[in-house]
Amino acid sequence: MILSRSRTRSGARRVKPPEPYTWFIDRSLGRKIATGLRDAQFQVEEHSSHFADDAPDIEWLSEAGRRGWVVLTKDKSVRRNALEFEAIRFANVACFSLGHGNLRAEQMVRAFVVARRRMERVLRRFEPPLTATVTAIGSVRVLMAAGQLLPHPRDVK
Repeated sequence: MILSRSRTRSGARRVKPPEPYTWFIDRSLGRKIATGLRDAQFQVEEHSSHFADDAPDIEWLSEAGRRGWVVLTKDKSVRRNALEFEAIRFANVACFSLGHGNLRAEQMVRAFVVARRRMERVLRRFEPPLTATVTAIGSVRVLMAAGQLLPHPRDVK
């Protein structure tokens, strides 16, 4: 496993998640999503396999960043809550969040499967920490890259 490294303005190292990507399934998505993504050939790690159900987001985000896992979630607070936003930045996490969390399990799986090529393109093009949204039809929009909110979110083709 080769980690891609770059430096921030301060000289600190940023580490891109290694390929092939490991997709960390947040507890908000559930087991059906993990199974569906495995069936679609995603390399998946489930929240329940590593953390207690009530583990604070900051705890598992930090571990996901340390292990180079790419986070998939439907929890909008991960990208809106100031404390969790800082945890994403501190942990150097790449996080993709469904823009609409009220989808059925099969719709969520389909959204991530359709978006996979775009998500992987984001992971190659943008430096972590990063956050992006995934729509129900698989579109991807980058909101933060290299730890900075983008003044104009970038749609990825």
